[in-house]
Amino acid sequence: MAWIVLVISGLLETAWAIALDRSAGFTRPLPTAVFGVALVLSMLGLGYSLRTIPVGTGYAVWVGIGAVGTAVAGMTVLGESASLPKILCLLLVVAGVIGLKYAH
Repeated sequence: MAWIVLVISGLLETAWAIALDRSAGFTRPLPTAVFGVALVLSMLGLGYSLRTIPVGTGYAVWVGIGAVGTAVAGMTVLGESASLPKILCLLLVVAGVIGLKYAH
């Protein structure tokens, strides 16, 4: 269960990062509210997961999911540039996250 919550928390990290961008410096109420809710839920899930997953592994997986999710959303939804080197680097992060899961 901790791993499922950790993955959801990583996805929520992606949500709050995108909402932070869309909040325009906290001047837009809806994205600001989404940011706050997603941030709190993401942290709560991370905290729950770290009850059974070692902190180094859990935090690295959480950050990896959030970073890859945010980068992919930026490239696919927000119009950020996508290049082969960027995609290969993101695949390396994904491989590292999977490796940490199985090394645990």
